[in-house]
Amino acid sequence: MAQSTTTKNWVVYILSCRDNTMYTGITNNVEKRLITHSKGTASRYTRARLPVKLMAVSKCMSKSEALRLEIKTKKQPKEKKIKYLVAGFN
Repeated sequence: MAQSTTTKNWVVYILSCRDNTMYTGITNNVEKRLITHSKGTASRYTRARLPVKLMAVSKCMSKSEALRLEIKTKKQPKEKKIKYLVAGFN
């Protein structure tokens, strides 16, 4: 049976890429998602910028909350993304 999307087990995460850019995404399994990013199978963006390093993870929330936070985080200037994610939502 599929898990409900209202379950509070989703997080927003930020990766640092080889070219000094940042990638922001959501997941309900950080460890598994980091492995797929490292293998180059998670996203086209990070595949071309390996290796990646996990920089920040938000607190757990519902999927809809995580999607909203992801959008807000992506709108932040690069130098404020991690601070915004960690300070504002943990």
